[in-house]
Amino acid sequence: MNAPVPARPASTIMLLRDGDEGMEVFMVVRHHQIDFASGALVFPGGSIEPDDHAIAADPALYRNVEGLDDVTRAVRIAAVRETHEECGVLLARPRGGDRLAEPDACDAIARRVAGGVSFRQAVSEAGLELALDQLTPFAHWITPTFMPKRFDTYFFVVAAPADQLARHDGSESVDSTWINPQRALLDAKAGKYTIIFPTRLNLELLARQNAVEAAIVAARARRIVTVEPVPAKMPDGGRALKIPVEAGYGGDVFAAE
Repeated sequence: MNAPVPARPASTIMLLRDGDEGMEVFMVVRHHQIDFASGALVFPGGSIEPDDHAIAADPALYRNVEGLDDVTRAVRIAAVRETHEECGVLLARPRGGDRLAEPDACDAIARRVAGGVSFRQAVSEAGLELALDQLTPFAHWITPTFMPKRFDTYFFVVAAPADQLARHDGSESVDSTWINPQRALLDAKAGKYTIIFPTRLNLELLARQNAVEAAIVAARARRIVTVEPVPAKMPDGGRALKIPVEAGYGGDVFAAE
């Protein structure tokens, strides 16, 4: 039996806003040529990169993260960077300031990165600090050992900046939407979207609240239990995945759809 493929550290952000149908989360449709979750409706995110660790080692590029070690800071930095790359939203403040950066400053960072400047250099030269304190841990999932591509993913919830426009990048993602979590689940059941197992369960967990503040308060109160699904069987003999009941998803065996 071959050894499992190592799980790559990754981060993802569930951007939240209050909408006409209650709370909405920003999601993107991954390009069909992406080799993981192609065509699926997902939250913005991606792998942790060396530059994220370099930023974590530079305290001039963030603040208000007392008690977080270098690795935990890098995880949050990756979440901020990937969200900016995938949907244009940048969780950062002018150095020493309290308000999040204006849209023009966020767009300027995107142009510089597109021109070949590292995210770290662009943020530093713009006089910004990453607002890592805005991120609230929501979940921690590790891809099952039988999968050919695996990730060790940290999920965060964040209230989306009201004046920044979230949009898909047209490269890794080909479409995007602000959608109520329950609506996303119903649309997936109707065949409108493909939603993979971790996304589905985290949408179900998110849907227990219908306002941004309530969702963030609930996440802060919940103990984050690592979820690494293992194969199991449903009572009817169908395929299933077993997860720790302590993770709080309302059970421990779920259909692997």
